[in-house]
Parts: sequence; C-alpha cells; structure tokens
Amino acid sequence: MSFFPQAHAQGAAAAPGSDPMISFAFMAGIFVLFYFIAIRPQRKRQKEHEQMLGGLQVKDEVATASGIMGRITAIEENFVVVKVAENVEIKVQKWAVQNLLPKGTLKGVGAAGEKK
Repeated sequence: MSFFPQAHAQGAAAAPGSDPMISFAFMAGIFVLFYFIAIRPQRKRQKEHEQMLGGLQVKDEVATASGIMGRITAIEENFVVVKVAENVEIKVQKWAVQNLLPKGTLKGVGAAGEKK
C-alpha cells in the first residue's frame, strides 16, 4: 500500500525551454566574476610582496607579519636578521616580512635601538 499513489502516477514534468548553453554561459559568467573579485587581486598582492622581498636591503626598516618592527642587519637566502632593540637581533623567515617601512619610522616609535 502506497501513501502517495498520485505522486507515483504523475511523471516529473520537464523544464520548459531549458537551454544547456544558457546554463553553461551562466556558470562561465560566475567564474569570470569570481576571478576578477577574488583571484586576480590576490595574485597582484602576492606578486607585489615577492617584489618587495626581492628588493630588501641591509638597513631597511621592516614590520613582520607578527607585528615586530626593526631594521635589517643581514640578509640570507631564506632568512633576514632584524635588529629589534639595542643588542637584540632576531632571525625570521623572509616571507614573514610583511611591510617595508619608510625611512625614519623606527626613530619615531623608539624601536631598534634608536634614541628619542
């Protein structure tokens, strides 16, 4: 005994006028929109960060991803040595350098052994 005898008797109606090309064009449009909103800007930021890391020099003032600010004292292949206070240097991975600060920034905040 079936609880839904009419549902079994009726067939599923086909969607009137559904064109597979329209569905494909809609999906392609969503992908293009996603590319311009999410993927392209992220790639641009990544490229700028890689250029900044490639241009690092000794005595540049930097901020790391963890918020530590200091002056670069040595550069190795994958690491940089950053002076964060008088007689205090830390070695961080190059990718952890988030920003290149304008010259004199550390002097204004009293970091990296600078006297106010």
